[in-house]
Amino acid sequence: MNQVKNVLMVGGGIAGLVAASMLRDRGVQVDMVELNRAWNAYGVGIIQQGNVVRAMAQAGLLDRYLSAGFPFEDVEFYSPDGVRRARIPGERLAGAAFPANLGVRRSALHDTLKEAALEKGTRVSLGVTVERFEQQDDHVDVTFTDGRSGRYDLVIGADGAYSRVRTLLFGERYRPQFVGQSVWRHNFPRTPDNDALQTFRDTQGNSAGLVPLSEHLMYLYLTTREPGNPFYPREALARLMRERLQHFVGRVAELREQITDPAEVVYRPMEVTFIEGDWFQGRVLLIGDAAHTTTPHLGQGAGMAIEDAVVLSLLLEEDQPVPQTLRAFMDRRYARAQYIQQQSLMICRAELENDHTLNHPKVIGEMLHYTAQRI
Repeated sequence: MNQVKNVLMVGGGIAGLVAASMLRDRGVQVDMVELNRAWNAYGVGIIQQGNVVRAMAQAGLLDRYLSAGFPFEDVEFYSPDGVRRARIPGERLAGAAFPANLGVRRSALHDTLKEAALEKGTRVSLGVTVERFEQQDDHVDVTFTDGRSGRYDLVIGADGAYSRVRTLLFGERYRPQFVGQSVWRHNFPRTPDNDALQTFRDTQGNSAGLVPLSEHLMYLYLTTREPGNPFYPREALARLMRERLQHFVGRVAELREQITDPAEVVYRPMEVTFIEGDWFQGRVLLIGDAAHTTTPHLGQGAGMAIEDAVVLSLLLEEDQPVPQTLRAFMDRRYARAQYIQQQSLMICRAELENDHTLNHPKVIGEMLHYTAQRI
């Protein structure tokens, strides 16, 4: 890989770690800076669908990845009266021997990817990010917030929704915008009948889901309207989550009164951004949430970030000139990420408007068919 021999990875989250592992496998020197000194992730779950399982196989990380989570096949949909109305089978895109979907704790996924990147020789600096950079035709000169500097063939901004690299490229134009909803998450002991992603709605337009994470663990997510993006004190989160679950029946209602410890509730406002046009300038590229933050309604936010990392790494292996590589990356990633955000926001709007005419199983089925296509 003579065109790109050394890379700066800004951000040590999912996208950055997958890309770092793949690039190290291909002999590229990778320096990673991560602003969070703890370099951790919260412990509730994340849904990984068939296209993500396939991407992890392409990344050479599948065995580690599968060992961190719980495999499952299908998606179930329940009506507000608690009756199951659809079950959509998953597709085993990584091959018949591997599952269609995976539920995994974010912390377990993060630790697994971090372990792989470090084992392969990624050089990591914590509590540090990019202060500024200057681009030349054949390199980027970077100054870091700790005063150090470095020269790189490529800089990858994988530093999340509030990306420092994106600000340096585009200013404040693409700051994430609140969509009017928030998501609540809480872990529970898994029951034997939780063998699929199970989605529920109440009569008020709120949605919830149960996702298996391990033999003994599952998590509940809940999306709710939160006009004005209010701040809630941590000590109130358990009570507030119970209140927002009051119109659910069946299994979700049975779990509601078990939510008592505010420290076990993870609350996040939903924010989105999408860079219109190229996600790069010169030799500086944005991937994952830094380029296309979406809502969680399709369960594909992390999946799109992982696919970004895989496509970029495979294109760099072709050893074309950097401008050609980044153009090819945009050709393969832009429309796909845009589709996911647009469909996610369509579901978001339906929930905000309590629109029961949206055929949720149909939307999910179409998304699964779309993401099954080659990345």
